[in-house]
Amino acid sequence: MSQQSAESLPIDIHYNKLLDWLISRRHCSKEWQRATITIREKINSAIQDMPEVEEISALLEGTYINYFHCLTILGLLKETESGKKNIFGQYSSQRLKDWAEIVKLFEKDGVYLGEVAQMISRNVNYEIPALKKQIAKCQQIQKDCVRKEADYSSNQSELRRKYDASCKQMGIEGKKIKSELAALVRDLPTEYQKMAKSAMSLQSAVDYYTNFVSYVMKSDKFESESLQFLKFVISHGDVTTYQWRTGSTPDKVEDTNIQIDTTDEQEVVEEAGDIDWGGDEEQIDFGDDINLDITDITDITVESGGAETELKVDDENGIDYGDLVEEGAKDITVDTAGDGVARGKDALSVLDNPDTRNEFINDLLELEAFLSQRLSDMGSEDDVLAGSQFQSAPSSIQIDVSKVKDMLNNVKAILEKLTSVQMQHLLLIRNSPRYVERLKDSLKQTLTLADKMAFYEKEMVVKRKQALEEQGQLEPKLDVLVSKTKVMQKQMEGEISKKYKGRLVNIMGEINTI
Repeated sequence: MSQQSAESLPIDIHYNKLLDWLISRRHCSKEWQRATITIREKINSAIQDMPEVEEISALLEGTYINYFHCLTILGLLKETESGKKNIFGQYSSQRLKDWAEIVKLFEKDGVYLGEVAQMISRNVNYEIPALKKQIAKCQQIQKDCVRKEADYSSNQSELRRKYDASCKQMGIEGKKIKSELAALVRDLPTEYQKMAKSAMSLQSAVDYYTNFVSYVMKSDKFESESLQFLKFVISHGDVTTYQWRTGSTPDKVEDTNIQIDTTDEQEVVEEAGDIDWGGDEEQIDFGDDINLDITDITDITVESGGAETELKVDDENGIDYGDLVEEGAKDITVDTAGDGVARGKDALSVLDNPDTRNEFINDLLELEAFLSQRLSDMGSEDDVLAGSQFQSAPSSIQIDVSKVKDMLNNVKAILEKLTSVQMQHLLLIRNSPRYVERLKDSLKQTLTLADKMAFYEKEMVVKRKQALEEQGQLEPKLDVLVSKTKVMQKQMEGEISKKYKGRLVNIMGEINTI
């Protein structure tokens, strides 16, 4: 290839190798950095005395002054200052002298080429990536905040729905929990009366059950022994336990109402205020104290004269009072003397008393099981054979399927009311005032967590706005830095081109993709 052809080829230099390239070709001294110390001192001194020219002020503000800036400043001073030279070829203006000296120091040994090459490398390798990384971090924070906002909002709504559902399940509004629960407990006697009245509709089912079993067993003994408590409620209603136990109405009933203190209760506020949620939420553990399952009571312990005595409940024979009727058993709540005063549990109605209520439930479950089985038998293919066995049976047990279904539905309706979640809560409240506090704390904890979710959601909104604001501040800085780096790239390509008779110079690499 001829020399003329070689000189027409472009010069390609990778930006990371630019400084080494300049030094290796002696366009720049190896000791260029030492000279920049003196130059920087002179620049700092010169900028203290500058004319109020808009172009110069804009050039000096917030930027690192390099050789090309100094050339521009010198050109502007020539227009604003007296650019005349004396007989020795020196500028008469001190400002022009200072900046002219700075330009000469930059040009000596190619110091300006080394400094600008280093600035380009530092901007492309560190400054620009750091800004881009910070902007990307701000964008990621915004995305995370948007996601968390949605999560917190969803959790808040779910917790409030849970709170409302729990309140609705217990039949309260949820504004003043203890007061509303106390009002429901006061209404319990009315609910018991309604259940006792509903139980009267089960007379036909009871008759069907006893007649059917007596016929099958060929004995009337079952009729007198089965569903005794249910039969009692059907006949007498929700009377005192004293009447169930003794068979007579008490002359006096002592008050058994449990008072629930609601004097210091404040209305529940379902809004998140200025709360410091710095710590983790405290979980309330109720342990095994609260059991919403209704189970049979087989052991009862009562206190007599400072000692505890255990009563045994037998399904067939009732309660065995054992030694409680012995002399000295004066503090027991069961009236065995027959003085006509209903005390303690004897003063409770049969449906309010946990012991007798369980007997009532057991009878209902027994009746339900019989009717369900009977309905299943009547619907099976083998019922034709079974039906032939009952052709000679009394008409009282020859009942069609629809009537059995109605009986079963009536039994289930009473059981559902008596074992509903609301009723279970009310019974626990009725038997343990301390449970009211625990229930209130449990409900309020749900609402407190909802408020906490609302607080966190607001925090995410603030954090997202801060990240957006920071991004808005960083992006202009990045644009300015990229622009200045591109300008330095073109300036360097032009300076190198001058040294090679105008050959095309390309500074290559990542600088072209920033």
